[in-house]
Amino acid sequence: MNKETAKNRMDKEEILFEKISKKLSGDNRNVTPGKMMSAPGIRYKNKVFAFYAKKEMIFRLGKAFRPEEFRIKSYSLLSPFKTKPPLTGWFQIPYTEKGKWEKLAGQALALMTRKLDKK
Repeated sequence: MNKETAKNRMDKEEILFEKISKKLSGDNRNVTPGKMMSAPGIRYKNKVFAFYAKKEMIFRLGKAFRPEEFRIKSYSLLSPFKTKPPLTGWFQIPYTEKGKWEKLAGQALALMTRKLDKK
């Protein structure tokens, strides 16, 4: 399957994710595409800070992140395991909040940059 055919099969949610991923990787040589739990992701120095799954973007925004400060009305914490609590600091944001995805990806990148570059 060529790229054009693959793109035609992507949902509008995944197309937006890909656009954000390309923009961030074009702006920063340390940002690259990657995988998180077999889903398409965005990495900074090989550490995933955002990914796309089930028509949502998931961001590593940290424990201190307050969704209400970004006027996010709909979100959930990432909970990939049936027998374990949600992952701290990972927020699932649905497509209904798509206007905030790019800014949240920037926030997640900034957090990851601070974390990895202080070493």
